[in-house]
Amino acid sequence: MHFNEIVRSRILVIDSQQGDAAALRELLTRAGYTNIRTVPSIGLAIDAVRNGFHPDLVILDLQTLDSGGLEPLRDLQQTLSQNEYVPLLAIVAGADLGLKERTLLLLAKDYITKPFDRTEVLFRVKNLLETRLLYLQVQQHNQLLEERVRQRTRDLEAARLEILERLALAAEFRDDATGKHTRRVARISALVGRELGLSSGSVKLLERAAPLHDIGKIAENDRRQRKHGPLSPEEFEVVKAHTVIGARILSGSRFDILRLAEQIALSHHERWDGNGYPQGLSRDRIPMPGRVVAVADVFDALTHARPYKPAWSWDEAVAEIESQRGRQFDPRVVDAFLNLAARGELRTALADIEDADPQLPAQSFGLTG
Repeated sequence: MHFNEIVRSRILVIDSQQGDAAALRELLTRAGYTNIRTVPSIGLAIDAVRNGFHPDLVILDLQTLDSGGLEPLRDLQQTLSQNEYVPLLAIVAGADLGLKERTLLLLAKDYITKPFDRTEVLFRVKNLLETRLLYLQVQQHNQLLEERVRQRTRDLEAARLEILERLALAAEFRDDATGKHTRRVARISALVGRELGLSSGSVKLLERAAPLHDIGKIAENDRRQRKHGPLSPEEFEVVKAHTVIGARILSGSRFDILRLAEQIALSHHERWDGNGYPQGLSRDRIPMPGRVVAVADVFDALTHARPYKPAWSWDEAVAEIESQRGRQFDPRVVDAFLNLAARGELRTALADIEDADPQLPAQSFGLTG
C-alpha cells in the first residue's frame, strides 16, 4: 500500500489535555500526516463529523471519558456509521492498566501509552490506517462485484423477456404482419388493470404476460389461419384448441410471469355468461387477468383488419364492447375500458404503439421498466 495514501488519511484526535494533543499532532505531522483534526471532547468530535470531517482513524484519550462514561463514545460510534469500519486507537495514562482501562479498551482496536513513544505511536497509527484502507478497498471491490451481478441480472432479465416477446410475436405474425397486436393487447390490458385498481406490480406483470395469450396458435395450420370468410364448425373446433395448447406450452413454470401467462392463455376466450371456451367458465370463475385480456383482445381484433374481415371503426368497436357488458365481458372490466376510452387515454396509448418502429423494439410491452 502506497505511503502517500496512508499520510493523506483523516485522523481525529480527541484529548482534553491540550499539551498532549499538541504533542501528538506534532509527532504525526513530522511523520508526514497532513489531515489531522484535534478536539478536546467527544461532543466536539461528533460536531466535526457532522460538519463533514469523516475520519479514517480516531485517537481518543480515555481520560476524556471520565465525566461522561461510555455513552458519549457510543454516540460517536453511531455518528461515524453503524456499517463502516473506523478504528479507534486509545490513549492510556500508563502501562499498568486497571479494570476501568481494560473495560474501555474493549471498544478500541489498539492503544498507546503516555508519555508517547514515537516509534510505538507511528507503528500503531500506520497499522490501523492500513487496515482501514484495506477495508475500503474491499468495500469498493465488493460494490463493483455487486454492480456487475446486478447488471448481469438485468441483462438476463431483459434477454428472458425478449425471448418471451419474440415467442408471442411468432404466434401473431400470421394475423398481424407488424407484430403489434401483442403490444396493443398488452398496453390495453395494463391500462384496464390500473383502472381496476390493481397494484403497480400486478399491472406490470399483466402487461408482460398478456402478449402470450395466443401462443397456442403456433400449433395451428397456417392455411386455416389465413382463410378468407368464416370457419367451418370443424375448423373452429381446431382453432379453439389454441387456448389449451397455449396453456400446455406455458405450464409448469416456476416464474410468475409464465404462470400468469398460462392462466391468461387458457381463459381469455371464456365468456361472462358461460358460453365461452375451452371450459365454459362464467362470471368470477374466470380469472380476472383472463377477463381483462378478453376485452383487450377483442377490441384490438375488431379495430384491425384480418384475412377474414375488414377493420371496424373505433366508435363501432367501443360500442360493441359496451354492448357485450354482462354477456361476453365482465361488467367491471367493460366499465374500466369505457372510462379509459372516454378520457382519451386508450387512444393516446395505442397511437404511441402505432407510431413506433415496426421492427422489434427493446421497449415493447414496457419490458424495460
